[in-house]
Amino acid sequence: MSTLILSQQSEEHELQRRREELAQLETELSNAEARLAGVNAGLTTFEIRYLSVVGDKYDELAKIEKEIAKIQGLDFDDNYDGDSLADDEVGCGQNRLHSDKLKKLYKEVARKFHPDLTSCPQERQHRHQLMVEVNRAYESGAEDRLQELLEAGASLEAVETNGAMSAEMILLLRKIAETKQRLDEIETEIAETTASEIYKLKRRVETAEVQEDDLFADLVLQVDRQIRKARNRLFHLKLIFQDEQTEAAVA
Repeated sequence: MSTLILSQQSEEHELQRRREELAQLETELSNAEARLAGVNAGLTTFEIRYLSVVGDKYDELAKIEKEIAKIQGLDFDDNYDGDSLADDEVGCGQNRLHSDKLKKLYKEVARKFHPDLTSCPQERQHRHQLMVEVNRAYESGAEDRLQELLEAGASLEAVETNGAMSAEMILLLRKIAETKQRLDEIETEIAETTASEIYKLKRRVETAEVQEDDLFADLVLQVDRQIRKARNRLFHLKLIFQDEQTEAAVA
């Protein structure tokens, strides 16, 4: 069998493998998008329920605390929400220290697949897209993703040495990279949402309801106790303020 036929068979085999990989990724993406939509919809429903049950109570408490602050001559921030249950302390923006292994992987990928290493315009464009993904993975400290990109690029070397990649191969690789990127974004968004305090509260409420406990009722009781304490404090502060005014008038 001639070298040309072997080359064609090799490229067709690689094309078919990439088609199957893209189809699998698109299925995973569809499932991930459905999961994200479910998480967001469930959280929105819970937030509406939470605000309808407890929101008015917190508004009442805030009004009382505002009066207390006024009597004491303190500033009161109308936009202050206290320790918001929606505060997300995941810390996704933390700087990561790159490991030696990560740096080594990055150098290896750049050395093999840098756009300047080819004169073919199509191949140069593909390598540029690959390096964009490589840089993104390196900046985020995604060692597994870098290894994956290295293996993906290496698997095409045999095909590339026999000539420029076909237009279909370039398109497939671009779609695969874009789909993987979107998958990573969705998984990150799901992780951040489910790690938020408001989502944790949602899970606690749901767990309590399975056990036939009403956590919402407990929350209302807690806020009611805070309201009563604040009212008592406001009442005594008003009495003190009135006494001080009376003494000042007599003097």
